[in-house]
Amino acid sequence: MQLLVSVADGGEARAALRGGADVIDAKDPRRGALGQVGPAALAAIRNAVPRPHPLSAALGDARQERAIASAAHRVARHGVAFLKVGFAGVAVVARARRLAAATRAGAGERAALVLVAYADWRRAGSLAPERVLALAAGAGARGVLLDTAFKEAPLFALASPEVVGAWVAAVHAAGLFAALAGSLGGADLATARALGADLVGVRGAACVGGRTGRVSPVRVAALRALAGAIFPDRAAALGERDLEVPEIIGGNDEVLHAGRQRPEERRIDERALFAGGGLDQHDAPRAERAGDPGGDAVARDVPPMGERIRRLEPAIGCQDG
Repeated sequence: MQLLVSVADGGEARAALRGGADVIDAKDPRRGALGQVGPAALAAIRNAVPRPHPLSAALGDARQERAIASAAHRVARHGVAFLKVGFAGVAVVARARRLAAATRAGAGERAALVLVAYADWRRAGSLAPERVLALAAGAGARGVLLDTAFKEAPLFALASPEVVGAWVAAVHAAGLFAALAGSLGGADLATARALGADLVGVRGAACVGGRTGRVSPVRVAALRALAGAIFPDRAAALGERDLEVPEIIGGNDEVLHAGRQRPEERRIDERALFAGGGLDQHDAPRAERAGDPGGDAVARDVPPMGERIRRLEPAIGCQDG
């Protein structure tokens, strides 16, 4: 399993590289789960990351076709391996399909597309994760990321490993790579690896001071070892001790409160998590969904079992230009 570390500037990119991150992800944590970095920060990150090393970038949550196509074109020119786009505030499949197509068109052949599903999709006013998977399969995406739109609780507090594991299996069945993120701490990486995730993304766990703090190469090295050690002695070799490894394994400093809650207090109804059934205050009006030609039949867009992608490198091979 590969480790993606989200960075906000060139200095953080270099720190993540020193720690052994497999993928560097350009993201501004102050602007939400998929905050897009500014042009200057993106250029600095690009300069800090050698071209053979995979670089991804968050585009934010798509709302308007022309705007997301323009953003995808602008960011793809920096030679990123893939672009991440979400759909918070978009609860109609047909509209999300148009936005995904616009993103794909804007990126052209320069970068692969990764669609982002949210475990807390009702609160985000987005599509259920299985609908995002169906959308990705039909939009020419290379992978799907299951994340959290809001960072009060980590991914596995919103969905059990069994539910997430079933989603990962469905992603692989569609021939896409599966990525997991969402306020994950060190202890969650072993779970993600056991579930068959191809990639796990972190921000807060890699930082001193939480997700808006600074990336620490020591933390990244410890997380890399937990993800599936390639360089198990890297942390010791760095000669820095801004924390103890057990602190990382125990969870990051943003989400420790979630571990103190009883499971029944912090886990939503898992049967309804990915089902998309029923309505609550975060769901789109039923009348609006009735006008969506994709409707509830969108799951039929998922193709038959394809070749499972077990290694991420071919999927995100970096292209110059």
